[in-house]
Amino acid sequence: MNKKFLWLGSGLALTSLGAYAQKSHDVKPNIIYIMCDDMGYGDLGCYGQSYISTPNIDNMAKEGMRFTQAYSGSPVSAPSRASFMTGQHTGHCEVRGNKEYWRDAPIVMYGNNKEYSVVGQHPYDPEHIIIPEIMKDNGYTTGMFGKWAGGYEGSVSTPDKRGIDEFYGFICQFQAHLYYPNFLNRYSRSKGDKEVKRIVLEENIKYPMFGDDYFKRPQYSADLIHQEALKWLDTQTGDQPFCGIFTYTLPHAELAQPHDSIFNDYKKKFFTDKTWGGDEGSRYNPSDHTHAHFAGMITRLDSYVGEILAKLKEKGLDENTIIFFSSDNGPHEEGGADPTFFGRDGKLRGLKRQCYEGGIRIPFIVRWPGHIASGTTNDHQLTFYDILPTFCELIGDKKFIGKNKDEFDGISFAPTLLGNDKKQQEHEFLYWEFHETNQMAVRMGDWKLLIKKGVPSLYNLKEDIHEDHDVAAQNPSIVKTMLGIIQREHQPSELFKVTLPSF
Repeated sequence: MNKKFLWLGSGLALTSLGAYAQKSHDVKPNIIYIMCDDMGYGDLGCYGQSYISTPNIDNMAKEGMRFTQAYSGSPVSAPSRASFMTGQHTGHCEVRGNKEYWRDAPIVMYGNNKEYSVVGQHPYDPEHIIIPEIMKDNGYTTGMFGKWAGGYEGSVSTPDKRGIDEFYGFICQFQAHLYYPNFLNRYSRSKGDKEVKRIVLEENIKYPMFGDDYFKRPQYSADLIHQEALKWLDTQTGDQPFCGIFTYTLPHAELAQPHDSIFNDYKKKFFTDKTWGGDEGSRYNPSDHTHAHFAGMITRLDSYVGEILAKLKEKGLDENTIIFFSSDNGPHEEGGADPTFFGRDGKLRGLKRQCYEGGIRIPFIVRWPGHIASGTTNDHQLTFYDILPTFCELIGDKKFIGKNKDEFDGISFAPTLLGNDKKQQEHEFLYWEFHETNQMAVRMGDWKLLIKKGVPSLYNLKEDIHEDHDVAAQNPSIVKTMLGIIQREHQPSELFKVTLPSF
């Protein structure tokens, strides 16, 4: 790859690969990264959830490492995914919000349903390399299934242009608000596709996008995407290493799923349930049994994880495949979701779109049989922009990271995964900013500085995990130090402006 880079002042660290170094004759590990949508820190059984059954993910935690202080890149989808892809925090990366590119595009019809002729979000910087391109440079075949959110149709940043061999899912995250959409997007090198194309769901477009008849649509996008992911896994033989990025949309609103045994079992469990009236503009259909739908969507996702693990074992690829599981941000309340009922925040304050802990602290599990100690819980502080350097270290890419380390903000946590805690470098700070709610945040050790509309508040997370007690007045030197981090790290963005505090 001949990519240009901007100097950003990196926090990246590369440690010795030690026992897990990749020698020329060794087989490189496969990687599967599963990112679900809007799952809160407390939504899984292994993180304390009591209402929802997640046996496969819980077992993944028993067989791997569960992190208690892992963070998304942002409190919303597109910038969080950008942080994951680029290895940059939201003070540096190009995409820092959910900027849409479809509202002024001409209308096209699918049956009697109106759609936009161009859909998608602000593109990643084409001059900054992203994870799939790095994996391709290291000899990997790449597949991505689910939500892209890294550029609109026809832009400079679509899966066909960014190192992905096979893609199936949603280019546009707004389109992903429908679980029974009019179309999905595909790019398949193996099928001869030259660019991303739309795959019309012919059985769905017979019915309207909103109202009672909507639920007559039979083609459920989450299942379709997962089936394509399994098909892609089934083509892997072990002759070439693979990297699969599975960005499933569950359990994001809308609250909708097939009325099968998963849903019906929760209907019985939540005999007294709630209804929700819908929001046509946001593409969230009305929903009966909102609790049953939400719980069922997480259990359905859990079944997908179980099928992925089973497929790897079936193909004899299990022991050489590293599996990550995470969420793109904290829990939502759109579409009739009820995070309070489920205790979804895991006793944390805040939801999606907020830089409080509840909006950015996420479940994070990693499994690699024979390499990652089973049943371990770790409090290492990591975030999405750490994943790129971690991938590089795990696959033995010392040349790329060593040459370009100053263009990234992350620190590899491969030493922690592999039991080399003494070699693990810690972050001086973690950083977030989000223009939509005009918030910024910095974590430095146990200190958390939250900026809302330019006004700082300071919390001691060790003593006040719910962020109830602002102790800024009692700790002016700490506030000054953390404000200095913001002053140093924030690079202005004309598209995604935030109110800076007084320095």
